Amino acid sequence: MRLPTTSTLALLLARIAIIILFALPLLWMLATAARPESQLGDPALLPRPIHAVPRFAAENMQAVLTDDVVQFPVYLRNSLYVAVLSVTGTVAASAIVAYGFARVRWRGRRVVFGLMLATMMIPFPVIMVPLYLIFREVGWIGSFKPLWIPAWFGNAFSIFLLRQFFVGIPRELDEAARLDGCGHVGIFRHIVVPLSLPALAVVALLHFMAVWNDFLAPLIFLTDRDSFTLALGLHLYQSQQGSTPWNLLMAASVLFVVPAVLLFLLTQRSFVEGIATKGVKG
Repeated sequence: MRLPTTSTLALLLARIAIIILFALPLLWMLATAARPESQLGDPALLPRPIHAVPRFAAENMQAVLTDDVVQFPVYLRNSLYVAVLSVTGTVAASAIVAYGFARVRWRGRRVVFGLMLATMMIPFPVIMVPLYLIFREVGWIGSFKPLWIPAWFGNAFSIFLLRQFFVGIPRELDEAARLDGCGHVGIFRHIVVPLSLPALAVVALLHFMAVWNDFLAPLIFLTDRDSFTLALGLHLYQSQQGSTPWNLLMAASVLFVVPAVLLFLLTQRSFVEGIATKGVKG
């Protein structure tokens, strides 16, 4: 049995240190969420007594979920509604557009693709006011429509990511499908999409995280408190408490983080495959 070399051991220790560094805020959040208010100033990481941690956590979570002013169950439903519609639209529209850039030959394709990539350099605050004026004219301010309908026109980064994946799929598969009578719709549906499920999962997960964590767009377009998303609800909960009860605020943060973590764990394998693989080599 070979002993690890000094460089291998140093690399392993560096990885462990980085993992601890990134996990420490999450561990602190979980520990604080399971801590009674009387122990908020305690420097110990875990509350005492240890066997009472589940009870403390349940009490804090119940206090958050039953708050009369900040209705977290309603905000959770709103966030899921916006995220599902937005992710569905982004994946569908971006896949169709990416197929047009990757598998269909047409004049000016590269120029249009370059212009589309250029839109990624425009930050949201630059187009924030024009978007607000447009949505106000069509009567969408105060509704969820500004948060999910634009997603059904595609996303520049998602289109770029899927286009790069589609390019790696062998064109011999297209030719074989055409011999069987398939057109572009058939090739897209029966060949490209099934072979690109890892890349589609990456797009879905990245866009879900962006929508789930988005604070600025809901702040601008939503006016009714009952239509707030979790990001706005968390800020409202912090502001309406006056002196911040950190144990309750961290319990609310756990409620905000858990859906995203669960989604990543469920799609972790597809996410890694979509990042590590570029198309399907023949």
